[in-house]
Amino acid sequence: MLTTSTRGGWVPSETAGTKAKMSLSNTLVANKWNAAVVSNIGNKLSLSICSPANAKIGFYTLTLQCTTQGQSAWFDLGQIILLFNPWCPDDAVFLDDENQRKEYVLNDQGLLFQGSKNHIVTMAWNFGQFEYGIVDICLKVLDNSLNFKENQEEDYSRRNDPIYISRIVTAMVNCNDDKGILLGNWSSDYSGGKSPLSWNGSVSILRQWNRFDCQRVCYGQCWVFAAVACTVLRCLGIPTRHITNFNSAHDTDENLRVDSFIDENGKRLGKSKDSIWNFHCWVESWMARPDLKPGYDGWQVLDPTPQEKSEGIYCCGPAPVKAIKEGDINQKFDIPFVFAEVNADVVSWLVHNDGSKKQIHVNHQLVGQKISTKAVGSDEREDITNNYKYEEGSEEGNKAFVKADMKNKLSKEPEQKFFIKLRAQKVNMNGADLEVCAIVTNNTSEVKKCKLYLCAQTIMYNGQPVSECAWKQPHDIEIGPQEAKTETLQVPYSNYRRTLTEHNQILIVALAVEYAANEVLISKKVITLQNAELHIKVLGEPKQFHELIAEITFSNPMPVDLCNGTFMVEGAGLTEEQSIPCPVSVIKPGQEVKLRVKFSPQKHGLRKLTVDFNTDELKAVKSFKNIIIRPMDK
Repeated sequence: MLTTSTRGGWVPSETAGTKAKMSLSNTLVANKWNAAVVSNIGNKLSLSICSPANAKIGFYTLTLQCTTQGQSAWFDLGQIILLFNPWCPDDAVFLDDENQRKEYVLNDQGLLFQGSKNHIVTMAWNFGQFEYGIVDICLKVLDNSLNFKENQEEDYSRRNDPIYISRIVTAMVNCNDDKGILLGNWSSDYSGGKSPLSWNGSVSILRQWNRFDCQRVCYGQCWVFAAVACTVLRCLGIPTRHITNFNSAHDTDENLRVDSFIDENGKRLGKSKDSIWNFHCWVESWMARPDLKPGYDGWQVLDPTPQEKSEGIYCCGPAPVKAIKEGDINQKFDIPFVFAEVNADVVSWLVHNDGSKKQIHVNHQLVGQKISTKAVGSDEREDITNNYKYEEGSEEGNKAFVKADMKNKLSKEPEQKFFIKLRAQKVNMNGADLEVCAIVTNNTSEVKKCKLYLCAQTIMYNGQPVSECAWKQPHDIEIGPQEAKTETLQVPYSNYRRTLTEHNQILIVALAVEYAANEVLISKKVITLQNAELHIKVLGEPKQFHELIAEITFSNPMPVDLCNGTFMVEGAGLTEEQSIPCPVSVIKPGQEVKLRVKFSPQKHGLRKLTVDFNTDELKAVKSFKNIIIRPMDK
C-alpha cells in the first residue's frame, strides 16, 4: 500500500483531496492516483506513480506500507513536488502548442517592453524559475497568503484550481494586504531599498524575500510586479507571459473615462485620481474557465500591481481577454477595470486661473495602444492589441462598447480643420538639448487669431508630473486660411537634468486659444529620451562549466562627469544572482571605460547576459547579449 499526502500543520484527508491510498499493481491507469511496480530485484523496489490531472499542487510525502503475516511496516520514501501540467490534456492549464509551452512555461529568460508608444524600449529579464530553491519559495508564497492563514485545509483543497492559485499569486506579489513580496514606490526617492529599474530578474527578489523571513522587498513598479508574478506562475506550471499596454488608463471611479487637467499655461495638473500611464504591465496566464459561460477559456489578465482592490484586497484577475474584447464586463474577475485600461476615453479640461474649468477635448483612441509581449521563440515584439479590442469604429467594436455601456464611444469626431500637432526628432538623446515643434494648421476659409502656450514637464512613467523644465512665453499668432505656422520650444539639458526620472520621459503640451470663438486646441506628446548604449563582448569559448569573460564597454556621451558608477551583471543559467564588479568613481565626458566580468555558465543553450549601469547622473542604462552555450563534453 502506497500513501501520498500534502504536508501542512493539519491532518491531510482523502475527502479534501490532500491524501491518497493505493495498492501496488502491475500497470498504471491514467488520471487517478495509482502506483505500479516497475521492478523488484533483491532489496530494491522501483515504483511508478500516476496522479490525477486535478490533483492539488504542492509538496507530497510518500509512504509505503508493507504487510507480512499480519504485521505492517511503514517506510518513508521521501517527498515529491506536484505542479500543474500544461502537457496533460485533462489539466486545466493544458496548452496545445509545444512552441508556446517552451516559451510560456520553460523559458527562464525573456524580454519586457517599456518606454512610450512611439519609442518602445526592450529590457531583458531573468525569470529564473528553475534556479535553485525557487520552487520552494514559490510554494512558500502560497503558504503566506491570507487564505492559507485563515483556513489551511480549505486552501490546500483548492490548490488544483489555477483560477484560485493565480488570484492568490497576484495578491501575494504585492505586500499591501499580507506578507507579500514587493512594496511599490512611484516616487523618485528609493532610500531604504533599490530603484525598481535596478532589478534585472526575479531570482534576487524572491531569494531576498525568503531569506529575510518574508519581509517585503523594496521597491517594485508595474513591470517588476508582473515579472515576479510571471516567474511564480511559470514555476507552478501555469503558462504565463508578460504584457505591456501603452497609454494605459487607470480608471478609479469606473466610469470608463479618464479626466486630465491643465492650467492656462499648458502645465499638467494632478487634480484627478484617474491617470494615463505611458505604459503599464501585467501578465496573461492560460487556463480553462469552467466558472464562466463557454468561450472564455484561454488567456486571462492577471495584474499584481496594487492599484484598486478586488473583493477587499489588492489583486486583479483572472479576467478573460476574450471577454474584454467583447465588452462582457459582468464576468469574473475585474473585467471593467481592465476594459477601461485599454478602452477608456480621455477627457481634457482647461482650468482657468479663477478655478473654473472647461472641457476642451475628448480622445477616443489614445488609450490601449501597441499591447506587446515577447514573440514565441524569438526576441521580436509581438503586437497583440487585436486580442483586446476590435478596430476603432468597426461594427464589432461598436457592439462591444454598447455591451460595456460605452455608448459615447460610438460618436465619431468631426473632421478637424483647425488643429495643432507636436513633432520632435525620432531619436532624442539623454544629455542633449531637445527641440520640439508645434504646428498650428488652419484649413478653414477664415483667418484664425490665437494665443499659443508651450510647456515641457519631466514626468513619471505613470503620467504624474515631476517638474516644469521649459516653457515659452505665451504670444499671439495669426494663421491665414489654408495656412500652417510652426513654433519651436527649446528644452536644454541643463533644465531637465535634475528632475528627469530613470524612465527619461518628458511631456510636451501645446495649447492654443482662438479668440473669436474661444476655441481651445491642445496637443500632448511624451518624449522618451534614449540612453547611450552599453556594448557587451564575450571572450572565450561559450561552453557549459567553462569560464567566460564578458567585456563591457561604455562611453560617456553626457556633458557632465558621471560619478559613482556601478555595473550589475546577471543571467539565468550564467550567474548565480546579480554580480557587481568594481565600481567606477568618475567617467569624464567622452571618456570610455572598459571592464571584464568572469562567469561560468551552468546551463547550455541560448542564454541572455544582462548588464545594468547606474550613476548619480545617469540611471538604468541597460543592455543584453544572447550567448549560445555548448553542452559540456560527454
